[in-house]
Amino acid sequence: MIYVVRHGETDLNKEGRLQGRNGLPLNEKGKQQAEYVRKLLKEVPFHLVFSSPQERAIQTAEIVTGRTATIDSRLDVFDLGGADRVKKEEVKLAGAIPDPTIYRGVEDITIYVTRVFDFMFHLEKTYNKFQGNILISGHRCTTGCIGAYFEGIPKDKNILRYSSNNGEFKVYTFKEELHVHR
Repeated sequence: MIYVVRHGETDLNKEGRLQGRNGLPLNEKGKQQAEYVRKLLKEVPFHLVFSSPQERAIQTAEIVTGRTATIDSRLDVFDLGGADRVKKEEVKLAGAIPDPTIYRGVEDITIYVTRVFDFMFHLEKTYNKFQGNILISGHRCTTGCIGAYFEGIPKDKNILRYSSNNGEFKVYTFKEELHVHR
């Protein structure tokens, strides 16, 4: 089974700000959320633990599993560029992402999806027959993208519909046949 958890709350989440690569560690509520997930999953032995390189995701993974997370840059949060830390109601969007014509450094969504799918395809290829449990800790965008890997990209291309809220998780399984998204 693959458990995909979104990091617990940070002060930027609490303030309603976009949080990308200039994010903060978990606040007290975020730590409590991770502890709650740990209690929910206390009977699940985790054999592999992967995380985004962001501190909040690493903290969540390690609190939930009690294990050291393997960091993989392909799971890093979507780069919001100049929109990082802007209040959600103030940011100008182009679809589901900050408008790259307004904010410098916003990651190309196709490149983002490709890198997360690359991680997932590698994981699936390597561990398709694996009988253990895998935890992946990430962000709203990461949980949404992983959901799209399993469920397919929606017609409107808004992968965030598969996202989890702070401190929540979803469970997936690899099918007999490898997913092919290329």
